Amino acid sequence: MDLLLIGGVSGSGKNVALGALEDSGYYAVNNLPMSLVELTATYLANAGRKRVAIAIDAKIAPGLAGLAATIERLREIGWSVRFLYLDAKTDTLVKRFSETRRRHPFSSPERTLTEAIDFERALLVDARPIGFTFDTSETSAVALRSWIKDFASVDAGRLTLQLESFGFKHGVPLDADLVFDVRCLANPHYEPKLQPLTGRDLPVVAFLEKEPAVEKMYTDIEKFISTWLPEYARDNRNYLTVAIGCTGGRHRSVYLVERLAKAFSAHNQVLIRHRELG
Repeated sequence: MDLLLIGGVSGSGKNVALGALEDSGYYAVNNLPMSLVELTATYLANAGRKRVAIAIDAKIAPGLAGLAATIERLREIGWSVRFLYLDAKTDTLVKRFSETRRRHPFSSPERTLTEAIDFERALLVDARPIGFTFDTSETSAVALRSWIKDFASVDAGRLTLQLESFGFKHGVPLDADLVFDVRCLANPHYEPKLQPLTGRDLPVVAFLEKEPAVEKMYTDIEKFISTWLPEYARDNRNYLTVAIGCTGGRHRSVYLVERLAKAFSAHNQVLIRHRELG
């Protein structure tokens, strides 16, 4: 059975993710207490369900206590288990709760909304490193659904390399394992004809490929990832997120991510995310 567990901070998009997985053929269970995950997974497997997605309720088992042990037990009896941790910046979460007028699950008369978010984040600090973290701060619901479907399609038994472009002016992604800063390269944004385009468009590609520094930057990043990716795999890592940032996240970083993805996809599982392109 393919079991995908979803956790993370409230307001980060867990319901959207669960809906996308249900659309992809998973049997979806929402807000399940941690203590019932193993029992529910076993029941559904016996009922013939091959793909199951469970969003875990952190209120009943604060901090998702027992998560690592549960995953280990399920894997020992032959099940493929993945844990996806969704996160978002505090100011983004405040905005989402304010716009939807939802009550934060850890709010109380003694806690402000920001304090409730911080309280939940502290509870989950030990669960976060167990799975793959995805930062939804700058991600629309449509983009999140698309990424979730891509994530669900990869082989859980192999290391997945996620290449992510972003703009520094919007903040560094929370889910990045490695960050490369390419703001020192020539910027197509200052060319009027190139400004509305992205690093996927041929005129921008042609502009960047004329710059020797761009080629050197690409070569250095490609060599670094090639050298260390096997070491991350030997460390039993299932996911590695490499984030490449320029100023706005639309030209230089996008170009380099696309080019690196082509180079690594021949022999690796690769996911692409262009955060600022939505």
